[in-house]
Parts: sequence; structure tokens; C-alpha cells
Amino acid sequence: MIHEIIPVGPLQCNCSIFGDETSGEAVVIDPGDEIGRITSILERHHLRVKAIIVTHAHIDHVGGAQKLKALTGAPVYMNFNDQELYDHIDVQAQWLNVATPERTDIDVNAREGESVKLGAAEFQVIETPGHTQGSISLWIPAENKLVAGDTLFLDSIGRTDLPGGNPRQILRSIHDKLLPLDDAVIVIPGHGATTTIGRERRNNPFLQGL
Repeated sequence: MIHEIIPVGPLQCNCSIFGDETSGEAVVIDPGDEIGRITSILERHHLRVKAIIVTHAHIDHVGGAQKLKALTGAPVYMNFNDQELYDHIDVQAQWLNVATPERTDIDVNAREGESVKLGAAEFQVIETPGHTQGSISLWIPAENKLVAGDTLFLDSIGRTDLPGGNPRQILRSIHDKLLPLDDAVIVIPGHGATTTIGRERRNNPFLQGL
């Protein structure tokens, strides 16, 4: 399985590009910006996009979804609990003093139990609200990887002081949905370096005593 992680946009959101060498299909997670860089990687590996998945509707994660969908025709997956947040992406743009990106229709409600298959791998949606009400993580058992969006970071958790944030809820999501995973699971956060479930269980100051 091809997996490239590129930080995009002014907030350096981690965009993950997964590709199956046999089928030539790809899944792109959190195409927040710099779509030209993303398509260059797709072209280099001769991949066609099967699905675009957004972990939550903050502009740095969803800002490039419309452009990528227009170029590839791939459906966009996002949890509908973040629809209102996405509808006000112009307000988010004002916060960052950036141009408002074009919006796209969301094709699939990325809710618990939904999954996307890519070759032999299955991308399983886990609802992990708290950073936003529609935040999701993606568990990929065949790769032993978890794409955590802005829910869990190296030594930290997602901020909860923005609209839709809830500090108790994010800790409950991590405790109930993510910490049951094996210690060896690799965690790809929405920003910054990768980590593992075991490392965060032992060392993350926000998770001690959970």
C-alpha cells in the first residue's frame, strides 16, 4: 500500500494519500489545500481517486475538497454533524484572513459503520466528536494505522475552544473509541508527527487517569 503524508496549507494539515498498487485506486484524506501537490503525487504513482474523506469541517482540512472533486470526480465523505460548520466556511476563512474556498456537496455521510475499501484494506469510520461535533477517525486494520484527524496528537489532543468543541466529549471519544486499539497502532494526527496508541496511552498528559 502506498501512503504519503504531506502537510498542506498555512496550518500544515496532514493530508494522507493512500494508493493500492494493484487496482491503481486511491483514497485522499483531508485535502485542505495545495491540490496541485496532491495531484502530482497521484500522477507520479498513476493513481485515480476513489474517495475523498474529510475528518472534520475545519477549513484547513476541507478547503481543497471541491477542487479535488472537480478534478477527479470522486465522492466526498464527511460526517453530516459538521454540515453547519462547513456551511459557514466563509467565517472560518475570515478567522484566518484567507480567501473563502469554493464549497462542494457532501456525497456520503461518514458515520460510524461506514467504510471505504481500497484493495485489501478497509477504511473504517469511527465517530470521535469533541474537536467538532462531526469529527471522525479512520481505522485501517490491514495497515495497522489510525488517521485521527484533530482528535489525538503526539502528546496532545484537539482543541475544544472553537464552535462545536467539547472538552469532556473529546476525552470520552479517545477513551471509548481509540484507546481500546492495540498499543502498536500507528496514529497519523491532523497536524505534526505520527505517534502510536501505546505511546499516547503512556505519555500523553491529557490522557493520564482516563
